[in-house]
Amino acid sequence: MPGDFFLLVTTTAGVALVHTLLGPDHYLPFIAMFRAGLWSRAKTLRITLLCGIGHVGASLVLGAVGIALGLSMEQWGALDSVRGVAAAWILIAFGFVYAAWGLRRAFRKQPHSHWHAHVDGPVHAHDHRHEGDHVHVHEPSSAHSMTAWTLFVVFALGPCEPLVPLLLFPAAAGTPLRIAGVAAVFSAVTLAAMLTIVGVATVRAERGRALSTWRFGHALAGALVCACGLSMRFLEPLW
Repeated sequence: MPGDFFLLVTTTAGVALVHTLLGPDHYLPFIAMFRAGLWSRAKTLRITLLCGIGHVGASLVLGAVGIALGLSMEQWGALDSVRGVAAAWILIAFGFVYAAWGLRRAFRKQPHSHWHAHVDGPVHAHDHRHEGDHVHVHEPSSAHSMTAWTLFVVFALGPCEPLVPLLLFPAAAGTPLRIAGVAAVFSAVTLAAMLTIVGVATVRAERGRALSTWRFGHALAGALVCACGLSMRFLEPLW
């Protein structure tokens, strides 16, 4: 392997790792869904992998189109910026709606009293929860699927900013094999880092799965996802 290509590959791997570690949007939404009890660990890792593939795959497709059209760094950066803004607002909206649903669900589970008067005179009260009154109340699988697909769309729209210069450098030299090498290394390191972070976090957070039985567990998960979207929108340029 020529020295300059080795340097390019190692730089690509380092940039991909740092980009993933410093971007909580790469892993926080999945950890939040796991802690809220919405997904199992296996499902969390599957969805993480799916979203990661969508994340790097969409960027690579757009990168290939940009190289074919001869887009400049500024033009490509502008396109990625539009994608990033759209992804951030979708994540913010999803987190907000999910948190609102979680709060509604939490207060419906709050025990409260109802007073009853009988015809023979006695008046008494009893406590109950609304969800405890109906054994068929459960989290619909369609909602779970919608959550997963919403995150996939967010990640497919979300840009991989460091990938732009890394692809343009070998493209300018007219070396397709090097372009493929950079794309493969960046994708592999990004996916491996996402899966490792989420995997380790879900193991460590197993005791935190009590959130799934806590009234405000889903609301907290939604708030974390919303905060993640806000960080993408307003803080990511500072990273």
